[in-house]
Amino acid sequence: MEYPEAVGYLLSLSDMERGYQASANPTMSVASMRSLLARLNDPHLGRPTVHITGSKGKGTTSAMVAGILREAGYSTALYTSPHLHSFTERIAIGGEPVSPEEFAAGLSAILPAVEAERESVHGDVSTFGVLTALFFWLVRAQLPPVDWQVVEVGLGGTFDATNVFEATDVAVITPISLEHTQILGSTTVEIARDKAGIIKPGTTAVVARQRDPAVLDVIRERCAEVGAELVDAGALYDVEVTEMHPWGQRLRVRRPGGEMLELRTPMLGRHQAENAMTAVAVADAIRARGFELDDRAIAEGLARVRVPGRLEVMGQKPLIVADGAHNGESAAALARALREYFTWKRCFLVLGVTRDKDLRAMGFELAKLAELIVCVGFRNPRSLDPYEMIQQIGFLGPAAVAEETVAAGLETALAHANPDDLVCVTGSLYVVAEAREAILGESVIRG
Repeated sequence: MEYPEAVGYLLSLSDMERGYQASANPTMSVASMRSLLARLNDPHLGRPTVHITGSKGKGTTSAMVAGILREAGYSTALYTSPHLHSFTERIAIGGEPVSPEEFAAGLSAILPAVEAERESVHGDVSTFGVLTALFFWLVRAQLPPVDWQVVEVGLGGTFDATNVFEATDVAVITPISLEHTQILGSTTVEIARDKAGIIKPGTTAVVARQRDPAVLDVIRERCAEVGAELVDAGALYDVEVTEMHPWGQRLRVRRPGGEMLELRTPMLGRHQAENAMTAVAVADAIRARGFELDDRAIAEGLARVRVPGRLEVMGQKPLIVADGAHNGESAAALARALREYFTWKRCFLVLGVTRDKDLRAMGFELAKLAELIVCVGFRNPRSLDPYEMIQQIGFLGPAAVAEETVAAGLETALAHANPDDLVCVTGSLYVVAEAREAILGESVIRG
């Protein structure tokens, strides 16, 4: 199997990300996922694991934790989603995406088990489920063996295809806000209850600062129920931004007991400072479990981690910034960061979202900045029609226009912008990906 054939096979399966499935609920059950892994002789077992969920920041926090572990001398495997340009981005070994050839070879190897599972009593399999199995298969195949695996949840926690462990070393819950309410629940408490399902007996559960105190109550109850240790990072740790620039920021993290840790990161925004603080708490939890990990590894790991599409500067004169802010709280964080970290006169927004997002909540936060909002469609079946977007946010103040594609939307924004203005591309990460391809060219596309 060649890589294009592997991608074609994955795209033929049920896929919540692209809206190709019969219902709003996850296509592939945890029971089916465990059955598939059993057919592969349980490749998810045999190494320490950090399992990470949340509504915001889970992908960046996952990358930060993996970076810290690498700097501590451990070999790592990192599983994240979604990807920007290539499926290979989701599976990183030693900090680098697997090659298209390794990806395709791995899928070929697990295909008989996948097909057997499709024919079993458990029912259909999903794109995400097969990718999860492929990740674990490729991790087990590495020589020398991988020391740590860092696994980001796809959606929720309890019923996610990654929730196949009987035990993990650390479970991480980043900030929780309203998302996927038709699946996870209509309140943050209901969403927290679903996400807390990744906390297992004996696990150290590290919880980032939460806006809703009731979220912590849910997680505390889960820890007590299963016998897990709770580390409330929002209460035990604190972080201060001491310097901010368009190319990075300096941080001071206060640990329990008052010890200060001076750090730097190329990731921008106060929300990324919070993610770094959570990553420090995770590193401390790993060290408390008996693994060697010093402060130098924490500092170097955070200094080296870059995650594309998160307040990413893609051009100057005019300034072009892309960020995958996908809900109201993320949009508020983006708006604050644009004011604090950059200098500009007028802002032109290029905005695209999927149909399940609360566009109005995002609009209320971002419209305060904008001279013009360019609503765009993008290459995903769940893309909200740009003309419908105008109906939802056109009353917020700035002029709003519609373009069928991200590239056309960028052209419109750039035609209006002066060299001292800002063009901000935001909403879905799919929109950010298409903007990166349009501005940065073929160099960003792998596989």
